[in-house]
Amino acid sequence: MTEHYSLLIVGGGPIGLACGLAAQKAGLDYVIIEKGCLTNSLYNYPLNMTFFSTSERLEIGGVPFVSNNAKPIRPEALEYYRRVTTSNNLRVQLQEEVQDIIRQDQHYVVSTSRASYTAAHIIIATGFYDIPKLLDVPGEGLPKVVHYYKEAHFYALQKVVVVGASNSAIDAALETWRKGAEVTLIVRKDKIGERVKYWVKPDMENRIKEGSIKVYFNSNLQAVREREVDIITPDGVVTIANDYVIALTGYQPNFDFLRRVGVELSDDAILQPTYHPETMETNLPNVYLAGVVCGGMNTHLWFIENSREHAEKIMKDIVGKTGSREDRK
Repeated sequence: MTEHYSLLIVGGGPIGLACGLAAQKAGLDYVIIEKGCLTNSLYNYPLNMTFFSTSERLEIGGVPFVSNNAKPIRPEALEYYRRVTTSNNLRVQLQEEVQDIIRQDQHYVVSTSRASYTAAHIIIATGFYDIPKLLDVPGEGLPKVVHYYKEAHFYALQKVVVVGASNSAIDAALETWRKGAEVTLIVRKDKIGERVKYWVKPDMENRIKEGSIKVYFNSNLQAVREREVDIITPDGVVTIANDYVIALTGYQPNFDFLRRVGVELSDDAILQPTYHPETMETNLPNVYLAGVVCGGMNTHLWFIENSREHAEKIMKDIVGKTGSREDRK
């Protein structure tokens, strides 16, 4: 038998959970469906990652986040969101992927890897961390090339190339260097990213200045082979010995999924999804966006701290359409 919900939330990350809390508070019959583990993207962050935001800016649903550090670390965030989920008995179904959403009469049919549901309202809060931006260079498919970085020990005493200039790339370069790797950083522009964490940026700049980490600015990776790589630099092509490539050039939302369900995207390179900023409703009636997915390719625009309010905006719109908790009794 097909289960029906007033609201189905796609994505069990912090913003999906925030939407679940808001739905619960509003008295809506809801379910959160997550294709991986709870807060799957955070789980796949580097083991030693420190957040840029303070703990209170990562809070959802008014539940306090107490950290032992000035800036919380990944294990603390995982524990916090798990406790928020369990203590509030949020209805979350994990390891179940939403594959399609089709409008049928006054509701939507949602097909997943396990079942089929119907829902009057949908929130898509799928983030952006699942699909890396590829370099599209020869050899990128070799096993030595990765687009996610977990921890440094694996790369100890190896020749490592890190591609990128953002927080993830700088963290990977510094951590692998401190474990004894010979690190070369490839940066497309003339300096490392402006948004690199303020306590990390001077560390990286000093390592570059002293020559501990070799950097090629205004450069791109041209090709990857089993034991070496080619780098296009302002002075021509440079070939260096190499064991592993950590390509951390960013990630993007699942645009194929958005297109498949019918969410309109802009025609430019940003692929901005269509939604109303006051209600977060897309061009599809009663289908909403929440979190980072709202920014298209501009994945730096939305964070937990500034997209928590999406849940309240959406719930206000849904309740305005369906009536208050008392009205639905």
